[in-house]
Amino acid sequence: MLLLFIPQSKIRNLISINLLTHHFPFDSLQFHSAQEIYASNVKIGALSRSGKIEAARQLFDEMPKRDVVSWNAIITGHWQNGCFGESKRLFELMPWRNVVSWNSMITGSIENGMIDDAHTYFKMMPVRNTASWNAIISGFVRYDRIGEASRLFEEMPRRNVISYTAMIDGFMQNGEIERARALFDSMLRKNAVSWTVIISGYVENQRFDEAKELFRQMKDRNVVAMTAMITGYCKEGKMEDARILFEEIQCKDQVSFNAMITGYAQNGIGEEALKLYILMIQKGLQTDHSTLISLLTASSSLASIKEGKQTHTLLLKYGFDSHISACNALITMYSKCGGILDSESAFGQIEGPDLVSWNTIIAAFAQHGLYKKALGFFKKMESSGVKPDGITFLSILSACGHAGMVKESVYWFGSMLENYKIIPRSEHYACLVDILARAGQVEKAYKMILEMPFEADLGIWSALLAGCRASLDFELGVLAAKKVVELDPKNSGAYVMLSNIYAACGMWREVVKVRGLMKEHGVKKQTAYSWMEFDNKVNYFVGGDVSHPAIEGIHLELKQINLHMKAIDDIFVQMVY
Repeated sequence: MLLLFIPQSKIRNLISINLLTHHFPFDSLQFHSAQEIYASNVKIGALSRSGKIEAARQLFDEMPKRDVVSWNAIITGHWQNGCFGESKRLFELMPWRNVVSWNSMITGSIENGMIDDAHTYFKMMPVRNTASWNAIISGFVRYDRIGEASRLFEEMPRRNVISYTAMIDGFMQNGEIERARALFDSMLRKNAVSWTVIISGYVENQRFDEAKELFRQMKDRNVVAMTAMITGYCKEGKMEDARILFEEIQCKDQVSFNAMITGYAQNGIGEEALKLYILMIQKGLQTDHSTLISLLTASSSLASIKEGKQTHTLLLKYGFDSHISACNALITMYSKCGGILDSESAFGQIEGPDLVSWNTIIAAFAQHGLYKKALGFFKKMESSGVKPDGITFLSILSACGHAGMVKESVYWFGSMLENYKIIPRSEHYACLVDILARAGQVEKAYKMILEMPFEADLGIWSALLAGCRASLDFELGVLAAKKVVELDPKNSGAYVMLSNIYAACGMWREVVKVRGLMKEHGVKKQTAYSWMEFDNKVNYFVGGDVSHPAIEGIHLELKQINLHMKAIDDIFVQMVY
């Protein structure tokens, strides 16, 4: 009956030992001891995996006899539970080691951020197996040391599908797409992970067409590959295709839901993101900080403070409020919902703000036109030892623009290059051109465009066009509009602004021509609308639209508000004079 408790591999080992000892009489005591050691080893592993490392260690210490598996189990258990120092000490005390012992120390070093220690253990190994090579190669890939990973891969005596997949992942991470594809094509045997890694790599490197082609060739599609494709569709803005693929996943997991929710949020479809989250909860799936960050993004796009505060409550409930990425998302959400004081409060909760945190709060102040606040936090950022980058200066320029501070914007633009050695990008030029043009300095803005070290893009010409419309500069307005149309023939805004410039100058024939061109090229003016939330329902409004069911009541209320404003204005005038 005792044999039933021993795995077949153990039985085969015992039989082999018996044969090697020329059929010496079977020692039942030794057999019982081996069975006890095996049972203890299994229990040590189970306790370690459940986080009960103290109990596992007590059992190990109380074992009268231990084999190499016992040592391997307790060593692995310690580094899995954050006690890598003890793992190293026990490894030195081992009476004998096998290849699994060394592999455990390599993996433990990698998991604890000690890739150089892992490499040292690898070099010290008396005998290596394929798992040893795979572990160190995967470690180098994980820490972006692709060159060293590639060198070891070339030296590897025998490779398997794991080796190839790890190296493909490394090449994709490093942007070496052609090398990754060549390696993938050279594989004699591919598994689902190999396909998923190469597809995900194409998606992450913005080569979605190649990802789609490979996905079509993939026979056994898994949830990971399908989720990678959903992410790709979302990045392309093809939300309908993303949703169709999402619905095809039979066993949707947390990651696939997060991908779809994030896609909706980042594409400004906040309502669908919130609806999908409710469905996710109904299916009993867990919420993580990535889910909540996406919900905050969705609330930002809807400018819905109610949903934003509810998500903030969930952050506190699940204990994610200390995550720096979650705090950054909170800052943005409150800012876009008009709660700049709450944004500042959320920033104050961050113990060690990083560059992204500083940029986020400075951008929040910029959005609200609070130049002095933005500049104050910029100085605090420098005092804390965090160096500004191009995004920081873009926010400072934006703050100048919202506050109408032209001289200051020119100063910061020059300071960025001269004092901080940051080369201005197209976005910086577009921001400054917009500030100058809106301030009536259209010629100066145009001169800056001509002196730029690169060709002006759509954003820069659009900024000049907006300024020309405000200052009614006919000649430069026409020039800017034509440039915008050349770069983006379907841009309805350019046609509309050009038409408005012609109309302001009384050139009605030209207005008709512009509208004719729009019709000829199939360009339709995008409808602008506003919205507000009332009684848990979002109400949309378009200029001149009277289709809202409560339109009469709305008009009546607006008239009353207007009368109140006039009355207050009259009282103020009387007090002054």
